Amino acid sequence: MQAPVMTRRQLLATMAAAGIGTSLPAFAAGPRKEAGTTAKRAGASIGVALVGLGYYATHLLAPGLQQTKHCHLAGIVTGSPDKIPEWQRRHGIADANVYSYDDFDRIADNPDIQAVYIATPNDLHKPLTLRAAAAGKHVWCEKPMAMNAAEAQDMVDACRKAGVKLTIGYRLQHEPNTRRLMAMAREQPYGRILKVRAEAGFHAYDDVDPANKPWRLLPQHGGGAMYDMGVYSLNAARYTTGQEPVAVAARQEIHRPQLFEGVDETMFFTLEFPGGLVAECATSFGRNMNTLRADCERGWYELSPFQTYDGLEGRTSDGQAFADAVPHQQARQMDDDALAILRGTAPLVPGEEGVRDMRVVDAVYASARDGGRRIVL
Repeated sequence: MQAPVMTRRQLLATMAAAGIGTSLPAFAAGPRKEAGTTAKRAGASIGVALVGLGYYATHLLAPGLQQTKHCHLAGIVTGSPDKIPEWQRRHGIADANVYSYDDFDRIADNPDIQAVYIATPNDLHKPLTLRAAAAGKHVWCEKPMAMNAAEAQDMVDACRKAGVKLTIGYRLQHEPNTRRLMAMAREQPYGRILKVRAEAGFHAYDDVDPANKPWRLLPQHGGGAMYDMGVYSLNAARYTTGQEPVAVAARQEIHRPQLFEGVDETMFFTLEFPGGLVAECATSFGRNMNTLRADCERGWYELSPFQTYDGLEGRTSDGQAFADAVPHQQARQMDDDALAILRGTAPLVPGEEGVRDMRVVDAVYASARDGGRRIVL
């Protein structure tokens, strides 16, 4: 398969993940918001605290919140005090709405903040979710939801007990082209789906110092391609079929062992669904791949690319094309999640969705480690 060309935004994300410094022009962060002047705060709007101020929060979530209609950036939680002055200057965040991980629990007493968006390394997702729920705050958590299915279920249980909503950051499930594929799983315009191919990955980390690896290469933090990009392939296979996998067989490849110690560089996994439907999936930190395709009885359809921040393109076997763009995927996602809070309705992507993925991730790693086919529990 010919490797897709990386977009500028993908390249910047790859460089940031690999620890390579990037200098973004001013427009990349979106229009600046003057402190305290946003009109959203005059009406119904959810105050959000970003937890973890890495690349994703800085360059995607914070700019996305500037474009939302139903939520706004109200606070930050960080373990890096040196980042605080610039965030306060750029976003007008009050001193009372700035927290460290040590004093995070004080957020319970802050009426300006109704939800927290957790965008930290994966091993922190569960403890921070439990603390946020105990503080009475709704939780928006990045994917992968947790380190395993047991942790994910603990998060769902804690939020349910606290009476707060838990939603997972599967931005693509809010995106119109993806939602079109989800509808096609129900409508079956080309007949029954016979096979799905879902591949998501990129080549990165060549210049990383093995003695100073980013957290995505460290097993204790939930590093590896399957946790990071593999969840895109897995989740896509599930929403494209509209079914839940019953078994999986997986194998991993490592071509740079000096970097990938205890984590996977490339993972191939085959999902078995009821009725004989199969999804061939792959993910990688060593190969460029970005295709989602469904082969059916009377034709096929695909998105390629299917998981970029923009530029998603769909096509079908009978010559149709679709590419419905949204101005900012994360803004759409956060507005949907904010509306669920304001209206008292179920979120589009609840915590249970993340639990279902983590059950499969557990089976993928077990199969890759021990060999053979594993039942998804």
